[in-house]
Amino acid sequence: MCVKGLCLLTVLSGLAASGMLQVSGMHVYTSGDVEAVNGTDVRLKCTFQSSASINPDSIVISWSFRPLKPGREQSVFHYQQKPYPPLEGIFRKRVSWAGDVMGRDASIILQQVKFTYNGTYICQVKNPPDVHGTVGEIRFRVVTTASFSELLLLALAIGGGIAAVVILLIIFVSCRRCKTKTLRQLEGNEEAPRKERKDPTVW
Repeated sequence: MCVKGLCLLTVLSGLAASGMLQVSGMHVYTSGDVEAVNGTDVRLKCTFQSSASINPDSIVISWSFRPLKPGREQSVFHYQQKPYPPLEGIFRKRVSWAGDVMGRDASIILQQVKFTYNGTYICQVKNPPDVHGTVGEIRFRVVTTASFSELLLLALAIGGGIAAVVILLIIFVSCRRCKTKTLRQLEGNEEAPRKERKDPTVW
């Protein structure tokens, strides 16, 4: 007989005890699709949430790369107490640490990207006892020129800046004109001839 959900709780407890039900404490989040112009630097953003408190001495962050063409997955970056950039391979001297473990940030920067960097980047974080959970993946693409959307955003940013400057100039000129007009009116009032008062002794 089930009383107020007791049966459901019993079933869940049994599944957890048997290993069929697992609750992950580590969740990794990435930006999904990233595009960058050939020869530029790009930040691969990776953040995480852990149910355990962050221990900078035990947390481990690993970045790996899976190319578009068939080939083996290779290490891109490793962090354990301090950054460990790759010593060999296509990413040698091309990757730098841009994260903050206490801020739950595991991001890296790819420098002077090349077309051979096209592929999928995997960000994995382990914060004992949270060593199981999701991994983050970024589908990265190198292009020869910026995409239309990026150019549009750049144009909007430049146009917005120019519009702001023009508005400020209009406000400044208007204030100057208003101030000049007020001063001229005051000077005109001071220079206006005063009416002569009639002498009461003169008939």
